[in-house]
Amino acid sequence: MNDKTRDKLIVALDLPDLSQARAAVERLGDSVEFFKIGMELAYGGGFALVDDLSRAGKKVFLDLKLHDIGHTVEKATAQVARLGVNFLTVHAFPQTLAAAARGSAGSNLKVLGVTVMTSYDDSDLAAAGYRLNVKELVALRARQAKEAGIAGLILSPEELTATRTLVGKEMLLVTPGVRPAGAALGDQKRVATPAEALKRGADHLVIGRPILTASDPREAARAIQREIAEACA
Repeated sequence: MNDKTRDKLIVALDLPDLSQARAAVERLGDSVEFFKIGMELAYGGGFALVDDLSRAGKKVFLDLKLHDIGHTVEKATAQVARLGVNFLTVHAFPQTLAAAARGSAGSNLKVLGVTVMTSYDDSDLAAAGYRLNVKELVALRARQAKEAGIAGLILSPEELTATRTLVGKEMLLVTPGVRPAGAALGDQKRVATPAEALKRGADHLVIGRPILTASDPREAARAIQREIAEACA
């Protein structure tokens, strides 16, 4: 396995409590070095896991999707930066992006703007009152995120190619909605396999259920790591 590609896989610890998350990390062992702590786990005691993972030499992605008035987002981002985590998500609205950029200034924290949730499609946006379709809204938010000077974006595999062309190589593109061939889609609507997502320009792949619910999670992670290494060769 190519060590240079190992952190491209981010395993989403979408679990209800700290004990289950710690058990999952233990089962995965050295097959994974980057973990995502989302809202469910964070509110179930998951912030304590940040220290555990850091001490074990792992990387941490806090997927909190911050969105509030600018002052609140700025101060919350600064607090997260003090935790020593690697990635933090905020919703990609201009004021929110600018505030998060201020809050992370001078730290090693990389802020990622969530463009359009991978469980949404054009009809979902229309129902929410948006006049733009998914591709148009992702492009708009990508431009705004680049102008705000944040590190990267969260987007589905379907928008990767166009967004990479739009923002260039300097921004990180991190994509959920990645499913190994034959895996159930769950609530995702805009998906791709790991190899497809990487070829379209993804820097990191966020994968949870196909690994965590596998009969052998460590081997499931290793299989994806092999696919990543082959795609990047």
